[in-house]
Amino acid sequence: MGALLPLIIQLISGAVGGNIVGGILKNLTLGPTGNTIAGGVGGLVGGFLLPYLGATGATAVTDAVNSSGLDIGTIISNVAGGGVGGLILTAIVGAIKNALAKT
Repeated sequence: MGALLPLIIQLISGAVGGNIVGGILKNLTLGPTGNTIAGGVGGLVGGFLLPYLGATGATAVTDAVNSSGLDIGTIISNVAGGGVGGLILTAIVGAIKNALAKT
């Protein structure tokens, strides 16, 4: 379960991010289901790429909380990477959908 938890956090954060961008930018929405799916996939991709972009999490907070066994920095990184990934991928897919609809 330990290795699965970050993926679940990224998936949920991405789905939320996808629905946020779909709600704010109505011209890029894919509908609730499409926003959730694209956001979830984007969340997984964003969460995977975040460490390669130099984001290591909140290390000061992590050090303070590690004694309790809770790694808050990792959780924050997964939420941020997943949410941003979901936002970006949903916006890209929405823009592509709109461009194809105009042709």
